[in-house]
Formats: sequence, C-alpha cells, structure tokens
Amino acid sequence: MIADRTHNYISPEEYLKLEELSPLKHEYIQGETYAMAGASDAHVTVAGNLFALLRNHVRGSGCRVYMSDMKARIESKNIYYYPDVMVTCDERDKAFPSFKRYPCLIVEVLSNGTEGFDRGDKFADYQELETLQEYVLISKKRERVECFRRNAEGLWVLYSYTQGSEIHLASVDFRTGIDAIYEDVIFTKEDSETEIDEVRSRG
Repeated sequence: MIADRTHNYISPEEYLKLEELSPLKHEYIQGETYAMAGASDAHVTVAGNLFALLRNHVRGSGCRVYMSDMKARIESKNIYYYPDVMVTCDERDKAFPSFKRYPCLIVEVLSNGTEGFDRGDKFADYQELETLQEYVLISKKRERVECFRRNAEGLWVLYSYTQGSEIHLASVDFRTGIDAIYEDVIFTKEDSETEIDEVRSRG
C-alpha cells in the first residue's frame, strides 16, 4: 500500500520521531521513507476478520496480535514495514512500544500494485527475522490464502488454501475455515483490476 517515497536520507531514529507526529504512515527502507496509500473495503475487511479471529484465539496466552498500525523492525536490513496483521509471542517485544522485532507470524493482504513486492523483496526481507515461522499472503480478489511455513531445516514450504478449506497457522496453533476470513467481503471488479492508488512508485 505504498504510494510514493521521499528522496532524502534519514536515520532510523529520525524516522521513528517523525512517524510519531505524521498524520500519514510511512514504511522505512534503508534511509528512505515511503508513504502508505489507503486500502480498499475488501482489504480492510479481510485484515480485520483475521485480526479478530487471532485476537480471540491467543487471548491469555501471552501472544499479542497487531493490525496495520504496528511496525515490524528488520534490524539486519535497516527496514521498518507495516504488516497488515502481525503476531508476536516473544517477551522481548514488550520493550518496543512502536515496533516489534520478534514476530512469529506476519500476514499481508495482496493488492495488484504491491503483490510482486510482497512476494519478492518484502518476503526476502521478512526472512531475515529469525523468529518468523510463517508468512501469509491473502488474496482480496478470490478466496485464496497462501501460507509459507519455515520447516526444521529452515526452508520455506508453501501451503495453499482455497474455497472450502480449513486454514492452519502452526505458529500460533490456529485453525479456521477460510470463509471466516472472507466474512462480509464483497468481491468487486475494482479489486480485480490494477489499483492506481496502491501502485508502488519506486523511482
């Protein structure tokens, strides 16, 4: 959901200070900031449904679920992203009120303008997080969920779910029917076409 970028280098510390005061959200990639564009009804509904389901599931477990206002910090790459949904069960993350460094689950809802980035460079960046066990991509054009799960050898294995499937997220031992994630979602022609307002402009 990134719309445009700035061209002046700023430090991570400057970014965090500016982000606290900014009316718009920005992702931070190695010294440059990228403004986040708005999301469609389907995008917000899908993310909200999964957040609610996960929040109810982890209640009392010590895990925390966050929506798109919480940043994921990838320190080895000097990056801050805003995942659509993120879960951390690591006690160390309590020390970071404006970002999390040790998530076990990250979810992105796909958009035409950012899908390539979410599948490619962003996924590669997220793999730098040693605690990350699952990376989930959710379509807003049809009932389709893709879960990339890290196995014991450190390799990422794809599990695909479609209409009628039961989804299993092993990182938090969570199961749900795919219909619950798509509850109240109306698939529109607009969501199936290129969304100009969500195109990533990268220079």
